[in-house]
Amino acid sequence: MQGNLREFDINYELKKLPDLPGVYIMYDKDDNIIYVGKSVSLKNRVRSYFTTNHKYKKVQAMVEHIHRFEYIIVNNETESLVLEANLIKKNRPKY
Repeated sequence: MQGNLREFDINYELKKLPDLPGVYIMYDKDDNIIYVGKSVSLKNRVRSYFTTNHKYKKVQAMVEHIHRFEYIIVNNETESLVLEANLIKKNRPKY
């Protein structure tokens, strides 16, 4: 990619998250997909990774590797389930 690239600002992007169902994709600094998840509220779920102390070491380790994220809005929970499964199958994320 060339052109107007800007540093990904997680705090800025967290503020823009919609309160809608969808699938979110977490990337590491090398732009590898490290996690794919689904939620009925992207806003609440994705923010929870960055605002909560995680009692599970695996979750904390993943959060420490997140460099950026993307999301896809869907119409309902069934769509998010199918999309999440397909993205996991295709990309085989680390976490």
